[in-house]
Amino acid sequence: MQNLAPIALFVYNRPEHTRRTISYLQKNLLAEESRLFVFSDAPKTAGDKAKVSEVRQLISEITGFKSVKVINRQENLGLANSIISGVTQLVNEYGKIIVFEDDLLSSPYTLQYFNEALDHYANNEKVMHIGAYMFELADKKLPETFFWRAATSWGWATWARAWVNFEDNVDVLLNQFDRQKTDQFSINGTMNFWKQLTGFKAGKNNSWAIRWYASIFLKGGLTLNPSTSLIQNIGNDGSGTHSNNESMYQVRIAQKPVKYFPTEIKEDARAYTAIKNFLKNRKGTLMQRGIRFVKQLQSKYLVKK
Repeated sequence: MQNLAPIALFVYNRPEHTRRTISYLQKNLLAEESRLFVFSDAPKTAGDKAKVSEVRQLISEITGFKSVKVINRQENLGLANSIISGVTQLVNEYGKIIVFEDDLLSSPYTLQYFNEALDHYANNEKVMHIGAYMFELADKKLPETFFWRAATSWGWATWARAWVNFEDNVDVLLNQFDRQKTDQFSINGTMNFWKQLTGFKAGKNNSWAIRWYASIFLKGGLTLNPSTSLIQNIGNDGSGTHSNNESMYQVRIAQKPVKYFPTEIKEDARAYTAIKNFLKNRKGTLMQRGIRFVKQLQSKYLVKK
C-alpha cells in the first residue's frame, strides 16, 4: 500500500498510557511503512513538569516506524488547541491524517483499516470521518463497517477536504440548530451531545471533538465505523471522576482485518438502532447507579427516627 497517511499522536503527562499506546501501534502491520508525528504539550503547571519530562524522554526513543518526528510544544496549548493545530498542519501537508491520543490500544489491523478506508472514500465528499472505536453492541448481525452520523474521537482519520469544514466558533455552530436538528444530533436524546456543545459555549468543557461532530452533522456528512472495535480506550482506568463508567466502554479489540466497506453512502438504519439501544441502556444503568449511590448516602448519614 503506497502513500500511507501520517499518524499524529498527541501526548501530555501519562507516561505509562503513552508507552502502552505506542507499543500497540508498533505492532500494527503498516507501522514500519508509516510516518509518526508525536505532539507533546508543554506542562500547564509546575506539578506536571516531571511527568511531561518522563513522557518526552519516552517519545524521544520511539522506533518501529518509517520516520518519527517529535514536536515538543514550548507553551501549554491544551488538548483541544494541540489537536486542532496539529491536525491542520498535517492535513495541509499530506492531505489526510490518522489521529491517536495517548490512551488508545489498537488492533494490529487498525492502521490498515484507516488507510484502506481513506483510499476507498477519498473522493466522496459525504464521507467526512473514519472512526475506529465502537461500543460493544448487542446486534451481532451488523455489517463489518457501516455509516452513521456521529464522530467518535478514540482513534480516527480524515482528509483535508473534510477538515476544511471544521468550525471552531461554537456560536456559528449553535446558530444552525433548530429543535429537530438538536434531537437528531443527540441521537433522539440518548446521548448528551447537545449538552456538550452548549457546555463548551458556557466554558464547562474545552472539547474539540464535539465541535468536529457538529461540523460534520451540519454539513450532512457521515462517518465510517467498524461493528467490532479496532480500539480500546484505557483512559478510564479508575483514577478519574468518571471511572465508574469504565465497564460500559470496555470492548474486545478486533483481531482480524476489515474486508468490507459499504458502497451505498447512507446511514445504516440497523446500526443506528443498535447504537441508540446501547445508549438507552447505558443511560438507564447510570440512573440506577445514581439511585443506589443516593440510597447508600442516605443509609450512611441519615439518622432514622
